[in-house]
Amino acid sequence: MTAEIAHPWPVPPQDGYTVDDLLTLPDLPPHTELIDGSLVFVSPQRSFHSLVNDLLMHGLRRTVPDDLRVRREMTVVIDKRQGPEPDVSVIRAEAVISSNETHYNAKDVVLVVETVSPDSEERKRKPQLYAEAGIPHFWRVEPGEGGRPVVYVYELDPATKAYAPSGIHHDRLKLSVPFTIDIDLAEIDNL
Repeated sequence: MTAEIAHPWPVPPQDGYTVDDLLTLPDLPPHTELIDGSLVFVSPQRSFHSLVNDLLMHGLRRTVPDDLRVRREMTVVIDKRQGPEPDVSVIRAEAVISSNETHYNAKDVVLVVETVSPDSEERKRKPQLYAEAGIPHFWRVEPGEGGRPVVYVYELDPATKAYAPSGIHHDRLKLSVPFTIDIDLAEIDNL
């Protein structure tokens, strides 16, 4: 007698998963992403990660123009095999249709933010995907000395479809693109 093995997660199709699968499979863990046709399950969040995302969300919402919106942990559909979930996104207001949305199309995204741990694999692949999708601005956030965030800011070079670094910010994030932004990163000490 052969016993069937119960899998806690679905067995992937031979050609990999699609965004349609990601958006419709039941009982996936929260914050599951689709990268290169594979489901990626997010590890538990550290306090730094949560605090940084709160700080950036508040700072961006304070300064975002009326034609843009700020969202946290929403899937960005790049193509049928790519559905990453950035920590923070700035999207075009016209992309907001209802409060029941679970994702946005890459063409509607202006900025994505990834808060990564020092050993994270997200450092390479996700920025490549965002750049290839034409998302104009990308920030990578890492813990710096004393537990304060360091924000690495990138802008898309449209000719190469790759990100070029435009600054590294330690205590204050002050930018003029994609809109006027001024966030005191040291505020994390008070959260």
